[in-house]
Amino acid sequence: MNTYDSLSRIQSDIDSGKIDCVGLVNHYLSNIKTYEHLNTLTAVYADEALAAAEKVQQKINGGTAGRLAGMVFTIKDVYCHEGHELQCGSKILEGFESQFTATCVQRLLDEDAILIGRNNCDEFAMGSSNENSVFGPTINAAGENKVPGGSSGGSAVAVQADMCLVSIGSDTGGSVRQPAAYCGIVGFKPNYGRISRHGLSAYASSFDCVGILAHSIDDTALTLEIMAGADEYDTTVSHSDVPTYSKNIHWNGNA
Repeated sequence: MNTYDSLSRIQSDIDSGKIDCVGLVNHYLSNIKTYEHLNTLTAVYADEALAAAEKVQQKINGGTAGRLAGMVFTIKDVYCHEGHELQCGSKILEGFESQFTATCVQRLLDEDAILIGRNNCDEFAMGSSNENSVFGPTINAAGENKVPGGSSGGSAVAVQADMCLVSIGSDTGGSVRQPAAYCGIVGFKPNYGRISRHGLSAYASSFDCVGILAHSIDDTALTLEIMAGADEYDTTVSHSDVPTYSKNIHWNGNA
């Protein structure tokens, strides 16, 4: 199967019958297994992702799929996902199970994105190399002697090594932007309050931001557009209208 660097190409191949959502998820699961030594994920939701893929494919066939149908994503181990463990890379939270789902994660799921796993990170997101985790260090796919940056290093490597299309990290003082640079992918930290922090484990509440790691600017813009906006569960979130970021990208391909 092709290595995909954009949702538009995935959706085009699904529409043409070259792939389906189940095959796509199996592709990512295969890569997760192949690159298991990079220690990128703390949990893999294989059965759930395959079940979700079947449902999303049915929606696509019926013409009722959401805007993110075909997007397979992961989340940093600082986000709540109802019924799933949350450890923040720490022994302290071992066995803790989330009672609700973070707003940003739920909004992606509502648009038929498929969640495939949870990413390793520095303990409580406090680090810059992804070496400080109870699960052990994450390794940069560029070489075993290289760190991926942190604290969203697991999320960055998951995208870098084609274990998912997009990953949701968090950025308090560089924790998305730095690992994105280390791993050669796109990393985006929006303005404070643009995306609800409800369900994000706090490091420094007046600085924490939901961040996006992806292969492309187009996918970053669309993911931001879906996640952004007012949320009754977060009093610090912006109530400004959400622009159509995905339709207003000015990029000529030159650095």
